[in-house]
Amino acid sequence: MSPLKTEPESESRLYRPISDVAEVVGVKPHVLRYWETQFSMLRPRKNRAGNRMYRPDEVKLLFRIKELLYDRRFTIAGAKRHLLDQRKEPSPQQVELVFGEAEKKLALHEVKTELKQLLSRLRKPGLRV
Repeated sequence: MSPLKTEPESESRLYRPISDVAEVVGVKPHVLRYWETQFSMLRPRKNRAGNRMYRPDEVKLLFRIKELLYDRRFTIAGAKRHLLDQRKEPSPQQVELVFGEAEKKLALHEVKTELKQLLSRLRKPGLRV
């Protein structure tokens, strides 16, 4: 384990809470909860406390849903139909482009989070560098 990573930080990579995912995707948590009711393929697991925990594939799907609804102006029904059609015959180039962008945003969010943690540790009184 590298000195910059803490144990909870490395564990949180597989599953992300709704607040983190909402920030990364760029929508409010209630929007994510609504999309969950509308898109059957979106089923985040819940932890013991009942909080939604999103896997990387679900985050990628959320980026795709956002792109369809916000950028391409699909209706909910149209976006559902489009995603289901793509599941039947996915175009490797389209999927790679969308997921590639999602992974870039996730990576940037992780770097930002780690830099904030490092900064807060450096600001602790009595720390000598």
